[in-house]
Amino acid sequence: MTSRHRLLPAAAVAAAALLTVTACTTSTPEPETVELTVATPEAAVTAAASGTPAERAVETSRALWVSSPVVVLATADAPDAVAEAAEQGERIGAPVLIAAAGVDVATEVDRLGAATVATVGEGPSADDLELGDVDAVPAAEVTAPPARDADSSTLVVVSGPDDAAASATARAAGAELLALPEGVTDLQQDASVVGAMGASEADSTLVVGSAFADRPHLEWSVAAARSGAELPGGGQRFFPDRRFVALYGAPGTSALGVLGEQDVAATVQRAADTAASYQASSDRPVVPMLELIATVAAGDAGPDGDYSNELDPERLRPYVEAAAAAGQYVVLDLQPGRTDFLTQARRYESLLTEPNVGLALDPEWRLAPDQVPLRQIGGVDAAEVNAVSTWLADLVDAHSLPPKLFVLHQFRSSMLRDRAAIDLSRPELTTLVHVDGQGSQPDKQATWRALHDGAPAVAWGWKNFYDEDEPMLTPEQTMTEVSPVPDLVTYQ
Repeated sequence: MTSRHRLLPAAAVAAAALLTVTACTTSTPEPETVELTVATPEAAVTAAASGTPAERAVETSRALWVSSPVVVLATADAPDAVAEAAEQGERIGAPVLIAAAGVDVATEVDRLGAATVATVGEGPSADDLELGDVDAVPAAEVTAPPARDADSSTLVVVSGPDDAAASATARAAGAELLALPEGVTDLQQDASVVGAMGASEADSTLVVGSAFADRPHLEWSVAAARSGAELPGGGQRFFPDRRFVALYGAPGTSALGVLGEQDVAATVQRAADTAASYQASSDRPVVPMLELIATVAAGDAGPDGDYSNELDPERLRPYVEAAAAAGQYVVLDLQPGRTDFLTQARRYESLLTEPNVGLALDPEWRLAPDQVPLRQIGGVDAAEVNAVSTWLADLVDAHSLPPKLFVLHQFRSSMLRDRAAIDLSRPELTTLVHVDGQGSQPDKQATWRALHDGAPAVAWGWKNFYDEDEPMLTPEQTMTEVSPVPDLVTYQ
């Protein structure tokens, strides 16, 4: 999309302006008025991510400008020269380029149709740079244009101070500029960045910085940040910025865990109180969570023959909504019996499109065609886990959602039969292995250590059982005696 600009009368409302360029000398004739065209990229997400600031300056100019009668050029590849060129570029209202080895500024000057190159710094001349038939004038001698209404509807996100030239080019084009905090290169980690990107009404996004080079799923990452939806605790990354403490169970029954011992409002309050008991011992903020058993393993086959009772998603929705209002996360737990995890996960798509809802697979209850719950302990192959994670990641991508927590329950190696083959490549998901052992603390610790041996790079969860643990650890003991310290602690 392009946007043309011309000189504005006082009452004009057209989105246009003309740029007047002249050298400040007594012999200069009346300045020629030249039409200026800025652009909004056609693609929703564009990256200026080459290896050097000079290359990224060219990429930014190419993305945001169709033409310009003047180009500001830093002819010395030095910070002071680039900073001055950026100032002059904003003053004049023109793209800013940097003369550097291996950077073809001549082609970009020609593409822009520039008649004047406003130079800053001591370096190669216009002839040396083979800029063609242009006037090379010290930038300080170029007259600033009248006020103009440039309106490239682009959010330009710049990852570091090295890109002063690209930033000035964006401002001159009328783009909205967001400079990331120092050291931040992840658009989704920082709550302030997600908030700023969510507040933007720009039509497209240009990300500037080498940190964005070859980043997989960049379009989703930008779209998710632009949604402005944050995870409980802020931002759109689960770890290492927070720890979760959860209540586990099914609505309406205390037999399956503490979550079902009270109504919705009391459950949310109990989760908040339980999480608060960990804050004094935690080195991270603690966020409450609910793990809702959405499909419950059953002792009889049932009408569909799968030995699993599937709760209506609308029965779970009050918990999801109350948790969201209270700043809490929710995980839906699947106990599929003789059916497969993906078949059951699809039933809850309407809930999984909520930004505060993740998914848990409970392989203990994933049974073979001849098995029955509580008689055998089930298990699942990586291929089935990967089918679910692919479907869930695609759902996150399609709806521009923040990442989802993807929980895999395990207390025996046979429950995740080929764990090393589980796909962890999708950034839309954060995978967590939840160790569900119960009983004596020496046995629980042995299970914890055994499952960590040779484990992939995932987050980890620990479960405290009120009735079955001997004894159940206190919050302080959980934080000091379980190593590594769990990212999620669940109560059943």
